Amino acid sequence: MTHNIIQLNETHSTNSYLNSLCQEHEISELTTVWAHFQTAGRGQRGNSWESEPNANLLFSFVLYPIFIDARKQFHVSQIVALAIQESLSQYTEGITIKWPNDIYWNEKKIAGILIENDLCGHHISRSIAGVGLNINQQAFVSDAPNPISLFQITKQLFNRQEVLEAILDKVATYYELLKQGDTTIIEERYMNALFRKSGYHTYRDTQETFSAQIIDIESSGKLILKDTEENIRSYYFKEVECIL
Repeated sequence: MTHNIIQLNETHSTNSYLNSLCQEHEISELTTVWAHFQTAGRGQRGNSWESEPNANLLFSFVLYPIFIDARKQFHVSQIVALAIQESLSQYTEGITIKWPNDIYWNEKKIAGILIENDLCGHHISRSIAGVGLNINQQAFVSDAPNPISLFQITKQLFNRQEVLEAILDKVATYYELLKQGDTTIIEERYMNALFRKSGYHTYRDTQETFSAQIIDIESSGKLILKDTEENIRSYYFKEVECIL
């Protein structure tokens, strides 16, 4: 599949750059901005993203999922995370999705996703998905706790554009499923790909640290846990964190 990819040597943020493009022009779906270096890449919770120039994948793409109810915008996050998880799984084992949409190899983070949705009434008018994916970086020097790259895992260098196009192909495939209203397979594959999907693990909310297992993830993105006392706990994003 051919994709419209705009390459930049450097930009402040691919999400911000693409957002500006969308405001100024009529931009087609899956148009992608790929920067070889970001001066201010943004992550979840206001974190920054460390990336050497020309080593990794820093990109954003746009969708117009007007057919998705705003209450189910988590489906967009799911298909992006699945596309990356499945693409990376072609190169190594142990790739999972840490709720809601970080991509992990074993206990280390290989990719982060930031999705910014614009709403129109009860539906999503536009989604810009930004991705930072560690491909060929050989060492990390920031104080980020657990980064890793595909090179560090496999000891091989990769063609970044090939990896990018494979991810976009999978996004397009899952996006078609969303258009058809077929969310069951997306939800099932997401659950199967989850980080620490079985067994009890340590979590922390605003009140306490506790041990729990994942029971379900609702279409709204709400995480459903059962703790060791058999209590059911439910959380939206940023209300709880999994302790590594």
